Amino acid sequence: MLKYWVVVPTCLPLVLRRCHVCASEHFRASGKFRVNANHKLIDVWLLALCTACGETAKFTVLERMAVRSIRPELLDRLHDNDPGLTADLLQDPVVQSRNRIALDWNNAWRLDTGGSDHLDREVIDVSVRFAARIPVRPVRLIAEGCGLSRAEVERLITEGKLVSAVRLSGKLSSDFTFTLKR
Repeated sequence: MLKYWVVVPTCLPLVLRRCHVCASEHFRASGKFRVNANHKLIDVWLLALCTACGETAKFTVLERMAVRSIRPELLDRLHDNDPGLTADLLQDPVVQSRNRIALDWNNAWRLDTGGSDHLDREVIDVSVRFAARIPVRPVRLIAEGCGLSRAEVERLITEGKLVSAVRLSGKLSSDFTFTLKR
């Protein structure tokens, strides 16, 4: 029987970027946008606050774009400070690259296993899905979901009792499946 686990964000991740005021490296997205129009061109920034000193940083979302080229529903979401749009834009590789930022997902996600009825089975087939692009070590997910230590999970991989089509070392942020034989 195939079990489904889901990695779900619980809040917005911290943004990793150095503060020019206090040299802290963490910002918290405020969920607010600054939209500035100059005639027919528009600029949009996502505002974030330094976790140490409270200084505001602006992360460029759109720069010198023709107003007519932006979908009206996107403009509405920007003006409404849509929290879902904030989450989407933080994970957008273009926005991350343009602003030279990275995301810190520590303590910003949880694993939903749908219950513990699978723990007593000899063979467990699991499909892990990601609700957002959250980089997590598969060994950590498997340990948490199966109630094992990370060392036990590593041992099971070495013994060939834990197998997957993807490499289980390093971090993943895309769906994968694995089989555990006890």
